[in-house]
Amino acid sequence: MPAMIRDQAKTPGRAKSAAAAKASPAAKGGGNEAAQSAAGKAAAKPAAKPATSKSGKGVIAVAPPSFRRERALLKQGIWPVAGCDEAGRGPLAGPVVAAAVILDPNRIPKGLDDSKRLSAEQREALFDKICKTSAFAVAFASPARIDRDNILRASLWALSRAVRALPEAPKHVFVDGRDRIDVDCHCEAVIGGDGLVMSIAAASIVAKVTRDRLMCALAQDCPGYGFEQHKGYGVPEHLAALDRLGPSVHHRSLFAPVVAARRKHQPWADVPEPDLFADVTVVTSSEIALGA
Repeated sequence: MPAMIRDQAKTPGRAKSAAAAKASPAAKGGGNEAAQSAAGKAAAKPAAKPATSKSGKGVIAVAPPSFRRERALLKQGIWPVAGCDEAGRGPLAGPVVAAAVILDPNRIPKGLDDSKRLSAEQREALFDKICKTSAFAVAFASPARIDRDNILRASLWALSRAVRALPEAPKHVFVDGRDRIDVDCHCEAVIGGDGLVMSIAAASIVAKVTRDRLMCALAQDCPGYGFEQHKGYGVPEHLAALDRLGPSVHHRSLFAPVVAARRKHQPWADVPEPDLFADVTVVTSSEIALGA
């Protein structure tokens, strides 16, 4: 399965200078050149730091997800505890893939994080570790189900199916987002959970890697769209391929760019929704009274 790589951020310059000033006796009004040199070397070796995210205004520190919530439940005798997340709500093609994971408290892989903060190589490596040390399950919501139910309902359905497919029924479920899912135990929705709750982060990796591998397989079935590159998302290269080739059987029929491509290449297939009130006959109350 594809792996995810975690960005390695550099310590901001201010933090380095502050550390040097604090460590150096000269900063307190005394000390010599040797002490200052030692302080400089110490500052050159920063301690371990959390993941960071770069923006136009500088570097923002981002704490990695923790096992705190799961451990609190474990101390109360509530176990197993599962985390679940999905991948693929936004793309124009391919299924939504949902995953549920129950981590082993004694064998938690190091480096777990929100899949979006990892590289493909890191995700691949962590995927293998999660599969070897944890209980997990994966479920898919096909493009047909997405077209029928809408993307939100299809995603929640897949998440519920993944939890129900776990080898051991959990007693508590954490799900990423604001919506709880239909499961046979208490479910807790955590906004931004893939960056906060370790079991959700693990599920995000399993879902992402599984879906990426699947899209690479679909690229072999439908060459020309570049699924192996963009994984079905609406990037310019994908939109250009849609305009050139028209939609494939793996595209989500009701997403706007797919509708536009179908109207161009398959106008006969773009049948408008029937007007349910077009043939309704209006009957007045007087006609009802007369037995009309």
